[in-house]
Amino acid sequence: MVRTFGDPVLRQRAAEVDELDGDLARLAETMVATMYEAMGLGLAAPQVGVLKRMYTYDVGDGPAVLINPQIVDSYGEWSYDEGCLSVPDVHVEIVRPKVVTVQGIDIDGKEVVFEGDELMGRLIQHEIDHLDGVLMLDRLEPDERKAALREMRRAQFDEAGAARAGAHPDAGNSGRRL
Repeated sequence: MVRTFGDPVLRQRAAEVDELDGDLARLAETMVATMYEAMGLGLAAPQVGVLKRMYTYDVGDGPAVLINPQIVDSYGEWSYDEGCLSVPDVHVEIVRPKVVTVQGIDIDGKEVVFEGDELMGRLIQHEIDHLDGVLMLDRLEPDERKAALREMRRAQFDEAGAARAGAHPDAGNSGRRL
């Protein structure tokens, strides 16, 4: 289950992973399954209540895991309507660097370094924010944040009413979120 806005674990900085073992591999498998079930593009360990610096992702090339990621370079600027599994029903425009270079290790312990632009670059930044206890709402101006929280509350209220009426709350929602 994905932790959502208001859960204190989402505000904590995740600890570095210092041991790659079977438990970590099982966690990665569970996170990938949870990410797909939630229709996400990425999922950070704190979003499932685990304070470890790792995230899973799939932007169309199959699932992958990045452990102890660090952004080592970035440039450009790109504005994008961003969503988040932990802040359901909210999409907000956020400006971030367009291209980032990230380094970390994969689930087999091999060092990886790659560049991500646009969507992949945004995913990297979004998931690392989760590892630092930062939500996309924190990237907004105060008035924008208030509006986004109102939107989230309204959507949750509407979903609760639809659920009481027998409609599935995700009916018609085919978009994947970060």
